[in-house]
Amino acid sequence: MNAYDFDKTIYDGDSTADFYLFSLKRHKKILLLAPSLFGAFVAFYVFKRGTKTQFKEKMYRFLRCCDTKKDVEAFWDAHQKNIKPFYIKQQREDDLIISASPVFLLRPVCDRLGIRELIASEVDPVTGKYSGENCHGKEKVRLFRERYGDAAVEEFYSDSYSDTPMAQIAARAFLVKGERITDWDAKGGSHK
Repeated sequence: MNAYDFDKTIYDGDSTADFYLFSLKRHKKILLLAPSLFGAFVAFYVFKRGTKTQFKEKMYRFLRCCDTKKDVEAFWDAHQKNIKPFYIKQQREDDLIISASPVFLLRPVCDRLGIRELIASEVDPVTGKYSGENCHGKEKVRLFRERYGDAAVEEFYSDSYSDTPMAQIAARAFLVKGERITDWDAKGGSHK
């Protein structure tokens, strides 16, 4: 099994941010939530208050203004082209996408691409509430082990050293920057 982070790894950009902007264009009333989103951003990123999960729950309040299922399908109609060519060329049947982005956003594009295995943040597509923690860092490994036990990860790909815990359980790991792919430890990241 090969495992891939999604945003900035196989998807050119941040799918959650792109979906937010896409939704904002379709549902102008999301603008009314801008002050509370800004407040949550400042509290988390400037004053270091709260968890990333709590911050993201506040951000996902915009979903209350959306027809999420319909909007997600329309989003992927316009953004599926952002899947990087390197991934399409090497895709395998047993690939796993493991991402902090929400399941409701990634499942449709995974289905379109024929990717069966997905671990991502469990976020209610109507309320924006999490069930569980944000699928990030060590949480990715915990969720992977919960689902697959001691299954081997042959290769792992990510754009960020925050995914070092996943890189450490893979036989080989790679850092993805744009279209450039290098060995994980080539720039000082730790690898098993």
